[in-house]
Amino acid sequence: MDISVTPIGVLHSPYQTPEGMPIQAAFSDAIGTLEIYADYVEGLRDLAGFEYLILLYRFHLALNEPLRVKPFLDDEPRGVFATRAPTRPNRIGLSVVRLLGIRGNLLDLGDVDIVSGTPVIDIKPYVPVFDSRPDCRIGWYAGKLDRAQSFRADDRMR
Repeated sequence: MDISVTPIGVLHSPYQTPEGMPIQAAFSDAIGTLEIYADYVEGLRDLAGFEYLILLYRFHLALNEPLRVKPFLDDEPRGVFATRAPTRPNRIGLSVVRLLGIRGNLLDLGDVDIVSGTPVIDIKPYVPVFDSRPDCRIGWYAGKLDRAQSFRADDRMR
């Protein structure tokens, strides 16, 4: 089976490389802009009423797709599907960002943790009753999240 994905736009952010970025959008105060390509602008209709968006994008700078990685918050190699690592099969990323405004085909975003030039493949509205599960098990992340806010990406995922 062959799957084809076409970007709907490109993200512009202050991050030119992954190194030094927050490791999750929840820990970012960066502002960015998502430029939606002309063919997809009609899809932005009714989006202004949402405070947060889920962006799906392609980790275009991650060249490897290993099945075991050493995640940023751990010293032990883990199965890639038990991590949020960018070096993964299909290299698909997910971030929950704040929608600050819409100007034509441009979405002004807050809480951005994405490298400038990243191709975005989809946008979904964040709806807490659908998307939030606060009382759940979090595997090996348990006991490690206290330092996540101050952690920054390095070059290990290139």
